[in-house]
Amino acid sequence: MASVDPAVRAAGARAAGARAVASEPRRKTVSNSFLHRLQRRHFLMFDVLPIAGTAAAVAFLWVQPLGVTEIALLFTFWLVTGLGISVGYHRLFTHRTFKSAPSAAAVLAVCGSMAGQGGVVSWVALHRRHHECSDREGDPHSPNLAGGGLRGRLRGLAHSHFLWMRRHEYPNVAHYAPDLIRNRPLMRVARRYHLWVVLGLLLPALVGGLAHRSWEGAVSGLLWGGLVRMFVLEHTIWAINSFLHMFGTRPYESRENSRNGGIFALLTFGESWHNNHHAFPDSPSFGLTWYRLDPGYWLIRILAAGGLARDIRLPSGQRRAAQRTGRREAAGLDPAT
Repeated sequence: MASVDPAVRAAGARAAGARAVASEPRRKTVSNSFLHRLQRRHFLMFDVLPIAGTAAAVAFLWVQPLGVTEIALLFTFWLVTGLGISVGYHRLFTHRTFKSAPSAAAVLAVCGSMAGQGGVVSWVALHRRHHECSDREGDPHSPNLAGGGLRGRLRGLAHSHFLWMRRHEYPNVAHYAPDLIRNRPLMRVARRYHLWVVLGLLLPALVGGLAHRSWEGAVSGLLWGGLVRMFVLEHTIWAINSFLHMFGTRPYESRENSRNGGIFALLTFGESWHNNHHAFPDSPSFGLTWYRLDPGYWLIRILAAGGLARDIRLPSGQRRAAQRTGRREAAGLDPAT
């Protein structure tokens, strides 16, 4: 998911103004021309540019062939930033599925920011609104609200996968992420979002230049460890918002159309156990059982072993059994609750 972190200040100021007028209810979303300009700018810089960068990387192979350095940079920075999104942005900051030491939280926030998918406060606010309104009016990126038939499904997929980021209502961060706003150490990291994105591009360029001892190596490192890495990670994460709300298995009842795509579990750091996640959003494990691959949860267990994470609780077997598809209808309960 991509978002516009510079809008945090504007949205926060508006929310503060709203609080000053007791008779006015707090708005859940903000929409104005200033925010839309920021959204378009972010969309072009961090969503469209990686596509052009990937094309440039392929063309640059005529100058600097793909080698071990480029593959290592692509994989390493994909892994670091992907876990920053999955474990940091998603499981820790959005759903608070575990608690972490401040140092670990700061590192996860920096790694997630380097992915270029938006600042942590904006990302969290958008994702919490997604869960609140999932596949209903107000969901910023549902593929299921564009009408029926093949045309409606294709329009929905295009919107949810990519196009929604051009322009959308901005969730009021004072409403959706007050816990993060009160977290001063985290906000010091969040305010430097663009610095971390640039760092995520310059580091692979530096390593590539030193490894090859040439400007060609630096450019190749920037392209493969920076822009291609962003392209690959973005589209795997976005596919969860789009395809996994339309296709896949559905072992658990939930009020939206979330699906599991277990075949993509390693590629998505465990995020593709998406129906599991929507059924149990408070679970730090999306796979829920040991044999369902979930690299994000593996990292949480590693952090816990090092004393950097705690309060890791999985849903009980009884709770999971009660939420199984068909069990709620059999018990006379509404499956959408």
